[in-house]
Amino acid sequence: MILIFLAFNVMAGFSQTDPSDKIIYDVVFRENLAGTYEKRQISENNFEYYYTYTDRGRGPKYTEIISLNNQNFIKDQTIKGVNYLNVAIDERFSSKENTGTSQNLMGISEGDFYGDKLYFRYDGSPAVYEVLAQLLLKSETGKVDLYPQGNAELTKNIPFRLSDGTSVNFLAIKGLELDPTYIWMKGDQMVCKISGNLHIVRQDLIGMRSEMKTLQDDIEDKSLLEVAKTLTHKMDKAIIQNVNVFTVEGKLLLNQDVYVDAKKIKAIRSTGEVISDKEATLIDGTGKTLMPGMFDMHTHNDKFRGLLYLAGGVTSVRDLANNKQLKSLAAQFESNEIIGPNIVIYSGIIDGPGPFANQRNVIENLEDGLAEIQDYKDLGYQQIKLYSSIKPEWVLPLTNKAHELGMRVSGHIPAYMTASQAINQGYNEIQHINMLFLNFLSDTIDTRTPLRFTMPAQYGADLDLNSQEYLDFVKLLKSNNILVDPTVAIFENMFVSQSGELSPTYQAIASRFPIIEQRSFYTGGIPKEGAQVTRYKESFDKMLAVVADLFQKGVAIVPGTDGLPGFLYHRELELYVQAGIPAVEVLKMATIKSAEITGVSDVVGSIEVGKNADLILIDGNPLTDISAIRKVEWTMKSGNLFYSKELYNSLGVKHFK
Repeated sequence: MILIFLAFNVMAGFSQTDPSDKIIYDVVFRENLAGTYEKRQISENNFEYYYTYTDRGRGPKYTEIISLNNQNFIKDQTIKGVNYLNVAIDERFSSKENTGTSQNLMGISEGDFYGDKLYFRYDGSPAVYEVLAQLLLKSETGKVDLYPQGNAELTKNIPFRLSDGTSVNFLAIKGLELDPTYIWMKGDQMVCKISGNLHIVRQDLIGMRSEMKTLQDDIEDKSLLEVAKTLTHKMDKAIIQNVNVFTVEGKLLLNQDVYVDAKKIKAIRSTGEVISDKEATLIDGTGKTLMPGMFDMHTHNDKFRGLLYLAGGVTSVRDLANNKQLKSLAAQFESNEIIGPNIVIYSGIIDGPGPFANQRNVIENLEDGLAEIQDYKDLGYQQIKLYSSIKPEWVLPLTNKAHELGMRVSGHIPAYMTASQAINQGYNEIQHINMLFLNFLSDTIDTRTPLRFTMPAQYGADLDLNSQEYLDFVKLLKSNNILVDPTVAIFENMFVSQSGELSPTYQAIASRFPIIEQRSFYTGGIPKEGAQVTRYKESFDKMLAVVADLFQKGVAIVPGTDGLPGFLYHRELELYVQAGIPAVEVLKMATIKSAEITGVSDVVGSIEVGKNADLILIDGNPLTDISAIRKVEWTMKSGNLFYSKELYNSLGVKHFK
């Protein structure tokens, strides 16, 4: 009890501790120092931790106690603080007499525990990764069972001598998340953990961070190249027999044979009308639906997630903010060096200065912004995305510059502006349905902060779709040909899900994922309690009503995710149908209409002779049941066939069958 009191008496670190007793790590997020991670050994097998970082007003803060048994498994653990969304966390695990008792966002549960499995916390510091790495290094099988379920496996253990002479080992672990978990160890101590933009590095090795990142990137790249070689099935010629074809008009053409040769659709004929080619692979499509590859119109691509798009039937994407090396990744996708979709639109991001800046590309003044737009144009980008910290007085000159160069402008609505003001100053499209709802609240809301979520959640239900203010806004959208990219699935998860309960956004697929991914589906979105639970749900329902109303009034809507590739896209389409848009129209949005909007409808977006054979086979009929869109058996792209089951299995995800 004394140890727990010392740990939780102060939430800002170990103020009662001699600093010399601590091991301190820097937390770097998007190349900026964002926080700290501290570790202290209290006594034999007992450790205390503190962890925090900030990301545009969000970020976790945890204080943690861990006690280990003689085999180095966690026998007791206590975590307090707030998670990334500032939701209060009070998580505990204890073991006694062959019983493990856990208290976390799932409630209190007990199970058999004999001290030979690793309790893997829901929320907390990186401490458990170090414990896991220590156990894996000692394991004879290279595997460690997790409590209450799952297991982790050490797949790589590569020694390196860094340029400063430090000897370290690079570990790759699978079984926790979609991507492998990477940990850098020096002996039995973690010295670095790099996961995307989040880097945790022991302070004495902070100068080696970039070197370790480069080494890790190289290992990752080689792994992805091997995956592409293994899971790609070359398909020069194929005949998909007796399949039902989704047409450009949105109808099903029953019992057709579709002939593919040299990456193109060469013929579409009724089954029985002979298509003869002895070199063609025959594929049975009986009772199934052949669709064009779909378009996710709001993505942020990296080298890891490409195969999830193809597994989910998405063959083309718009990238709506990335680094300036995106075209290099796109070339790898196009050549199938790495498995991934066609990136058909490149959107450069620009944000203004301040504590909530996006950090991908921050400008300090208007002149820098104008130069960035020119730079993106020179790189071949077609669009500019403005973010929340852009100063309102910069919007008009920035949009004017983009339009002079033939580029579209989209984005978040900058802080202290409304959507109407942004449209009148040159926006061509708006990302996220919450940005439309903020238009009816106030231009004094600091939309750089979580207020851009909580204000629509609290007041969105009050929006009157028959009010003159709303009708005038819709007229403004139509008269300016504004494209709306609502990403409603992420708001369902934010507004409707509750902590400790499986989010409706992921209900259909949660059990298919590795343990940490599964747990993320129970976190509950933005904090809500009491009357807020009903209120936020009503606001989300109003969001769906607006999406349907905009569609009915002729405002162009595009399906995008800004989240988990494939799976979240399927949910986006389901929600459009739930809102009241006919399934056939939703499927047309996902295919031919998106192809038209992105300017590639002459080559993809529909199943027609002469077009590219970017195709997907669905086990079912999504016109009568939109959820059948989840049942993708395979995806064909650029003369290659990819079986969804194989792609999913490579990530530890179960197939729908």
